[in-house]
Amino acid sequence: MKLKCIIIDDDLHSINGLKSYISSLASLELIQYYTDPVLALNEISAGLAVDIIFMDVDMPLISGLELSKSIRHKTDKLIFTTSHSKYAYEAFEIYANAYLLKPYTFARFAETINKLFPQVPSSQQVNIKHTDDYFFVRNKSDHNNLIKVRYSDIVAVESLQNYVRIFTLNETIVSYIALSEIKIILLEFPNFAQAHRSFIIAKNYIEKVEGHTLKMINNLTINIGNSYRDNIQDYIKEKTIKTSRS
Repeated sequence: MKLKCIIIDDDLHSINGLKSYISSLASLELIQYYTDPVLALNEISAGLAVDIIFMDVDMPLISGLELSKSIRHKTDKLIFTTSHSKYAYEAFEIYANAYLLKPYTFARFAETINKLFPQVPSSQQVNIKHTDDYFFVRNKSDHNNLIKVRYSDIVAVESLQNYVRIFTLNETIVSYIALSEIKIILLEFPNFAQAHRSFIIAKNYIEKVEGHTLKMINNLTINIGNSYRDNIQDYIKEKTIKTSRS
């Protein structure tokens, strides 16, 4: 029997992404989704209980945290999906079972489901691999439209207070997301490393090393922070061909 799911999120793009993830798992069935949290409150309160509710936190009129207090008893598992890590503590205070930080990969989504429902037959579970090769972010430089960013194109990500600058092979993208949030995703991949408190880099795009300064393929220069020096230097040593003096 499939696990019945409901999505509550005022962002239709987020809903569509989650719908795609749900449809990719044979064990899940989406029975309803809501962009209006007030409508969700009324219908879910009057309806039958479900197995999983996926819910955003930042929504108009009623926040996800407020809404969850009224409908928590209507679901076996409550999973918050949000762009802001600052809500994590409050979410678990009201008995959330998991917290997916946007933009999250399919691998992270499937791993979360597998952990929450280990009783699901193994034939229906997913062998977790990093199969996703991209994510979407809103690009401030393009009227805040969603833009696809491929992991293989990322050269570096720079923190600029409450937003980040993503340097790719072809362009620079500015998005209102904290470095601490995007690094949760990037550091799942071995090619990415934090080189400075304000920078995450793709190690394969290091072009030159001058002392404690990295020159990237796009001519971006980054000073290696003291806290991250050992990790970066270990990588460089591993990739350096040793020669013997004659």
